[in-house]
Amino acid sequence: MKLLVTGGAGFIGSNFIHYWLREHPTDKIINLDKLTYCGNLDNLKDIENNKNYKFNKFDITCTQPLGKEPGGFNRKLFEQLIDWVKECDIIVHFAAESHVDRSIMFASDFVLNNVWGTHILLEAAVKAGNKRFHHISTDEVFGALKLVSQDKFNENTIYKPNSPYSASKAASDHLVRAYNVTFGLPITITNTSNNYGPYQYPEKLLPLAITNLIEGKKVPIYGDGLYVRDWLYVDDHCRAIDLVLQKGKVGETYCIGGMTDDVSNIDLVKKVLKIMGKDEKNLEFVKDRPGHDRRYAVDWSKAKKELGYEPKYNLDECLKKTIEWYQKNEWWWKKIKSGEFLEYYKKQYGK
Repeated sequence: MKLLVTGGAGFIGSNFIHYWLREHPTDKIINLDKLTYCGNLDNLKDIENNKNYKFNKFDITCTQPLGKEPGGFNRKLFEQLIDWVKECDIIVHFAAESHVDRSIMFASDFVLNNVWGTHILLEAAVKAGNKRFHHISTDEVFGALKLVSQDKFNENTIYKPNSPYSASKAASDHLVRAYNVTFGLPITITNTSNNYGPYQYPEKLLPLAITNLIEGKKVPIYGDGLYVRDWLYVDDHCRAIDLVLQKGKVGETYCIGGMTDDVSNIDLVKKVLKIMGKDEKNLEFVKDRPGHDRRYAVDWSKAKKELGYEPKYNLDECLKKTIEWYQKNEWWWKKIKSGEFLEYYKKQYGK
């Protein structure tokens, strides 16, 4: 089998490629990534010479190199995309802008990449013969749950996105479903919770906390720190996608989570402090971001019933694994936390 993976140089995409080549060593992968600030070929350094793997630098929006609007559409690039899609049996679509904080600063980038980019990829899938299309989405499309409730998101939860990021992902989900109904495109969607693990760009909470502590810096905590997320170790996510591709029903959505109990951001970071032998003097509460969703929680019972999915890894075990990875791989993240990253950090946190 041959897979076309978009956004494969990003955090989850690169972990998926590692997973797939490990679990399905005879399959082939074409990786398309335009290498934005968080796309990093260092993520794939150890498999770059694998005969079953090929990387192509490519922007699935098919816009001109300096284009910022869909009006810069380049048909020759689109035809090249169709040719790559024709070569493959399955498209696994990770490519997306994914950081809520940046979506507040640069919303147009999220609309272009997440909505227009998904539309172009869907068009290519139809024109290449209605190729199997799996779309990676987020639980954030469902909005926020009340902090004191026991409610969880499921596949029937009404969409109510609250950030430009989650709104752009909600729009892409709707497009994917529309192409299934209108064009008969064989699709599946996974809405997943917050991923963590190796190769995660250090703007996100856990890698930022870990690398800041290694550097002797404080960890910024938004607001009161009581925001709740469902944490999913990235290898569990990759395994869930594998199960969807093997057993998932065409046209269906599956919610994929990693936990059964709520953990607040402040409690999560305190776990990191404890593992790393640091005290709470290393925390720094900062001004909250606009429209900050209070709580996410995911009901993954449908995936368990239909696919046999359940998380293999627990949070405490994988926090230790993740911390150890960043401690052993300073070469990977230290060069990232400079230049553009420092400018963003100053703008976001004020220092």
